Amino acid sequence: MKKKGILTTVQSGKILVSDGAWGTFLQDLGLKPGECPELWCVERSAQVLEVAGSYIKAGADMIESNSFGGTRFKLEHYGLGQRVSEINEAAARISRQAAGLDKWVIASMGPTGKILVSEEVTEEELYAAFKEQAMALAKGGADAVCIETMSDADEAALAIRAARENTRCEVICTFTFQRSARGYHTMMGLTPGKAAEAAVKAGADIIGPNCGNGMEQMIQIVNEMKAAASTTPILVHANAGLPKRVNGMDVFPESPRQMAARVKDVVEAGASIVGGCCGTTPAHIQAIRQAVDQLG
Repeated sequence: MKKKGILTTVQSGKILVSDGAWGTFLQDLGLKPGECPELWCVERSAQVLEVAGSYIKAGADMIESNSFGGTRFKLEHYGLGQRVSEINEAAARISRQAAGLDKWVIASMGPTGKILVSEEVTEEELYAAFKEQAMALAKGGADAVCIETMSDADEAALAIRAARENTRCEVICTFTFQRSARGYHTMMGLTPGKAAEAAVKAGADIIGPNCGNGMEQMIQIVNEMKAAASTTPILVHANAGLPKRVNGMDVFPESPRQMAARVKDVVEAGASIVGGCCGTTPAHIQAIRQAVDQLG
């Protein structure tokens, strides 16, 4: 039987579990500071497969790919600008191998680091970069693209359009928010509600918040996004709590049990897919899996 799409599945009322952190996991496996994580998809594919497989084993319904910094703009920093298609296709193919036929691959697409309002890049250039990456991820076997950690509505919209217009992948778009006295905003000033509206208008199938906050803070963010886009499913990739600086390093303090304790609340706020970001491990995803299963 052909696997249903993610959107169709969550619209039927099923709550799904996503994966956890990739960057810190790769660091544990030997990724050095200043090294290109995405190049591991070609040169150390066994370790990348180990990360992906560990989340599937933990109970995730879907996994991302090691392609967060896979646009031409990011890879050029490492002298790899001409290898965009090769690296991204390899990233998706590895996650496809780990996911098998019955789990989904939601291939990661992060921001370019370029700012439109400063005129250091044009809309056409951003669109072309996202198109190149999305097409390679689709060729590698991605079911969806997860455009994540966005802060600017225009960049997010260009990424969404590039994926929708050039692939058959479902499109997820998530934003990162910081809290201030004025509430939650992205670095470019978007509230959760405005971010949700912008992503839906651009054509995203699924929206949500990722990174920047733990599961507890995500509850309010999800509430605000749901109020602005009531019929669009929401994915949450939360950190393992708010980071604390210990001996010059960011440490994420929430245990799997503590993180999973908030799953019911974030689902009641409107989330249909729950997973992790910075500081989360397969143990966190396993605990989230158990919490979701207990929802009935």
